Amino acid sequence: MPIKLENVGIAVRDIEEAIAFFTDLGLTVLGRDEVSGEWADTAVDLDGNHVRIAMLQTPDGHGQLELFEYIHPDAIETEPTLPNEIGMHRVAFSVDDIDEALAIAAKHGCHPLRGVANYQDVYKLAYVRGPSGIIVMLAQDLTKG
Repeated sequence: MPIKLENVGIAVRDIEEAIAFFTDLGLTVLGRDEVSGEWADTAVDLDGNHVRIAMLQTPDGHGQLELFEYIHPDAIETEPTLPNEIGMHRVAFSVDDIDEALAIAAKHGCHPLRGVANYQDVYKLAYVRGPSGIIVMLAQDLTKG
């Protein structure tokens, strides 16, 4: 059976803040909507489910993020995910210039968790804590250019 990754869904505290962060990094908003109804309740197993959504796409056209902000029921605040916790860990992006990407992230108050690492002179990478506590990995391939 063929299988294809459609998108990664991320619940956010403030959809406008998350959209601004990811579009500044280079993603494009494909569409926005509000979703509710019996079909949505059934799909996510949550009665009264009502969310604002935005679908974003990476410049290469292969990756998509679906951001959603709950209108009802109220979103449940959690502690930010730690790198060694089980479950959804991070979203990773390759970038041409990690310093430029980190400068963009910094404009949104998002900074590396510890610093920029060099993985065997193949990648420079950093984890940043993005909007709503999302861990975002930025990686620059040092073998290109």
